[in-house]
Amino acid sequence: MPEGPSVRKFQLLTSHFVGQVVAKVGGSSKKINVNDLNALRLQDSQVHGKNLFLAFVAASSPLGPSVEETVLQKEAATGASSLAQGGQEQVCAPLMHPQEEELTEELQNSRPGAPGAALGPGSWLRFHFGMFGSIRANEFSRASRANKRGDWKDPIPRLVLYFESGGFLVFYNCRMHWCSSPVADPTSDILSAEFHRGQALDALRTPRPICDTLLDQRYFSGLGNIIKNEVLYLAKIHPLTQGSLLAQSDLEHLLDCAVQFTSDWLRSKLQGKGLHLQIYQKEQCPLGHVVMKGTLGSPGGWKRLTWWCPQCQPAVLSADGDLTLDTE
Repeated sequence: MPEGPSVRKFQLLTSHFVGQVVAKVGGSSKKINVNDLNALRLQDSQVHGKNLFLAFVAASSPLGPSVEETVLQKEAATGASSLAQGGQEQVCAPLMHPQEEELTEELQNSRPGAPGAALGPGSWLRFHFGMFGSIRANEFSRASRANKRGDWKDPIPRLVLYFESGGFLVFYNCRMHWCSSPVADPTSDILSAEFHRGQALDALRTPRPICDTLLDQRYFSGLGNIIKNEVLYLAKIHPLTQGSLLAQSDLEHLLDCAVQFTSDWLRSKLQGKGLHLQIYQKEQCPLGHVVMKGTLGSPGGWKRLTWWCPQCQPAVLSADGDLTLDTE
């Protein structure tokens, strides 16, 4: 699933088209009527966590401040770094745990009478990119290998926006629905200058497996499974350790690792560089120890595939007994 740094890069691609009018549309999406976007102006582009929000208005509507102007205004007011999130955001719904968010979105889109057409001036189209979603600007994705049938078929876009300028945006493997305003709480967005460390630390110190807490989008919006695996290794913490059993200094170090790794990943993406992973999908850790792999999480809860080094990340579990490990 594209994580915060990837979605930030997607937002940067779309921001270049802010102010332009859609001249033609295409795509295979059944969740919205793509033709409703025809002749609308892309008014704004914002990102929060793993979600991208694009605002569309009638082409005749006056154009508000650009994303770049809003970013500069916000940075001047807050002293934020260049990684600060652009645009002024409004809260319209609370953030949820990743699986709850996806389930709720599916229910909204499948409910009779769900929004399938533009809501009028000021409407926002929300994009969630699932496991393999992406955006391309002025190019289409091409097949890199044959499918199971041996055919070389290019991926089918969910949405294509052709602009009057001649450029275009292509959206793949994403879910879309209309909303009145972005779901936004910059204090939980790990890439925001307004990220609230105290709130995050309070969440981390609860008696809950630390691997679960890191994926909770209410406190770590934009942090996904890759980041979770990497920062737990960097902090030398076993994924199933309950946060309440860790020293304050360990929690502080883990949070530092999460913020630094996520920021470094975004910087690498914007520079077109790859990311050096130490534990995710590895057979050995950097010290040569054998890496364990398993689906870890709270008993009876939602579990995610996890890689960890038993020697570098020793277990610190409660006296109640170990949590069940579903290893592979």
